[in-house]
Amino acid sequence: MLYDFARPFIFTLDPETAHHVTFSNLDRAHALGLTCLLRPRVADDPVEAMGLAFPNPVGLAAGLDKNAAHIDALADFGFGFIEVGTVTPRPQPGNPAPRLFRLPKATALINRMGFNNDGLDRFVANVAASRARHVVLGLNIGKNADTPIERALDDYLIGLRRVYPLLLDRPGYVAVNISSPNTKNLRSLQGGAELAALLSGLRKARRQLADEHGKRVPLAVKIAPDLDDAELPRVADALASHEVDAVIATNTTVARDGVAGLPHADETGGLSGAPLTARSTEVVRLLAQHLLGAMPVIGVGGIMSGSDAVDKIAAGAALVQLYTGIVYRGPALVGECRRAILQHRQQAGKWPGAATRAA
Repeated sequence: MLYDFARPFIFTLDPETAHHVTFSNLDRAHALGLTCLLRPRVADDPVEAMGLAFPNPVGLAAGLDKNAAHIDALADFGFGFIEVGTVTPRPQPGNPAPRLFRLPKATALINRMGFNNDGLDRFVANVAASRARHVVLGLNIGKNADTPIERALDDYLIGLRRVYPLLLDRPGYVAVNISSPNTKNLRSLQGGAELAALLSGLRKARRQLADEHGKRVPLAVKIAPDLDDAELPRVADALASHEVDAVIATNTTVARDGVAGLPHADETGGLSGAPLTARSTEVVRLLAQHLLGAMPVIGVGGIMSGSDAVDKIAAGAALVQLYTGIVYRGPALVGECRRAILQHRQQAGKWPGAATRAA
């Protein structure tokens, strides 16, 4: 409700400026103990996935909190899990501004941020300092823009080894971002030989880390919505054969379906929001149908309402993530999605409390 009043002012600001102003105010509100008022009043809806217990199936997608600097404040929104990053080994400024654009008539965003972040040292310190232990934490890793694509694995291994210890005493997973359209050639890592080499290296490193620390931390891979339908089974099989624990579907799209002719529609970058809803849900459905439970699918892309979230779950997603919907709808969207999914699961008899009530 409050966000509905604030949004007209926020939208008068440049999108990236608005992002910083909003988070600055959110942190102040958290310090005063006010963000707890944002927590939705909805029953717990636990989900087991990747060997982790999620308090509820609604999460925050990577990209909103790149440096893991706002975990505690965001946890008060009622998320069951929060994914932070993408973080690269070394700090980098990302692409030149302007690089973030609103398309209000399409309820969409276009971004070409380019993995702007403060690097692993700051990221690790921020995660270690966070106190929100009731939510599952996803740590999203990527490669630096100036790292040659043929050496991308080196950056991912650096990231994996640095963030892995952060999840030894708290529930979480590491997400591997190989699908952003804003880092040159990054999406080529989804190719057959390239993907196999990357996943093989990550599998070996994760096994070594698990032996060293006595805990196996789950690994998820985030893919693009622009893969052909025929490519999805190949990618899914590669993930499964290399012991990946979940697939995140999907990242932003380079397609411009549904926004042609709108201001900023011709800007380069990844499109997110309502125009991505249908394609992302279709990718979730195709993956779920092929995997047959071999690994969970995390559905993200164009969830602008509780109904959109339910569609992702009905298509086969075990969990869902929000991003652009938060920009347009605010924190209330979290509670709306949780209620809608809970009702859907109750009606389907898949909610843990359903058997108790029936008895």
